[in-house]
Amino acid sequence: MNAFSYVTARSPESAVELVRQDGRYLAGGIDLLGQIKERLTEPARLVNIKELPGTREIVAGKDRWTVGANVTLDTLSLHPGLRERFPALAEAADDVGSPQMREVATVGGNLAQHSRCWYYRHRDVTCLKRGGSQCFARGGMNKYHALFTGCRCLSPCVSNLAIALAALDARVVVRRGKKTDTLPIAELYDAAWSNAKVHHSLADADLILQVELPTSASGKSVYQQISERSAFDWALVSCAVAGRLEGGRLRGVRIVLGAVSPTPWQVNAANALLDGREPTEANIEKATERLLREAVPQEHNGYKIPIAQALVRRTLARLVTSLQSPR
Repeated sequence: MNAFSYVTARSPESAVELVRQDGRYLAGGIDLLGQIKERLTEPARLVNIKELPGTREIVAGKDRWTVGANVTLDTLSLHPGLRERFPALAEAADDVGSPQMREVATVGGNLAQHSRCWYYRHRDVTCLKRGGSQCFARGGMNKYHALFTGCRCLSPCVSNLAIALAALDARVVVRRGKKTDTLPIAELYDAAWSNAKVHHSLADADLILQVELPTSASGKSVYQQISERSAFDWALVSCAVAGRLEGGRLRGVRIVLGAVSPTPWQVNAANALLDGREPTEANIEKATERLLREAVPQEHNGYKIPIAQALVRRTLARLVTSLQSPR
């Protein structure tokens, strides 16, 4: 590990300026410290952003809720108002790591984390995402890799929060130089779909400030994942759904899969198959089939398709049950 300087930023403007000088942002630090140890990055400066004003708060508004980038996943999970209004987000936070990790891991860090592909993380391997010429998961060990991608890299998006936030139609507020942009979740990751070198659409100095959750799109929501272990494990496949039930028919349904694509995987045509329809097994099956139609399994990850099919059915069933509940 190389020597580095450490500085605390007191404003987004100063944070962006400081990190441009060969620096990296430090919040919870779980992913960053791992990257440094694995020699994936060697920053000359760590810019502490934990003290940025307004980034540790959850604020409920009439039209939207805002969640600061430095809110910890533990706080997110235990916030009673957020759990009642946006249960999928709280459930997604519940399934991240261990209780100890959730006490320090942040919303912004979970969204901006780098690939967990074992070829990318191996210090002795220079894969396509690290600047090499080959994705070693193609023809190699690809058990945990993507079913959908627009480039040669098979590394999937592993952020739990991204999957739930996509279903909730959330937006991410990002400081870029002297301006502030508000990005849909899909746009936050779409660069990784076609560019094997990146993990998301953020440049090195881009800084996530907060997440906005529209109350008009909330309805009810559910998040579930299937992992090899019941706790403290990455998802093999995750699923978040959100929507409403009006007159016995589904409205505004959004189904999103995680750990199967470099982006949160959502197919508008699949959502449309449920809009205005009764939540019957036949209608759910049609939507599930459409959601997974373009899957391209590799040698070791074809098992993800039946898991995803079952998970979509279970998650939609939970959504319908919650929508039918008098509470």
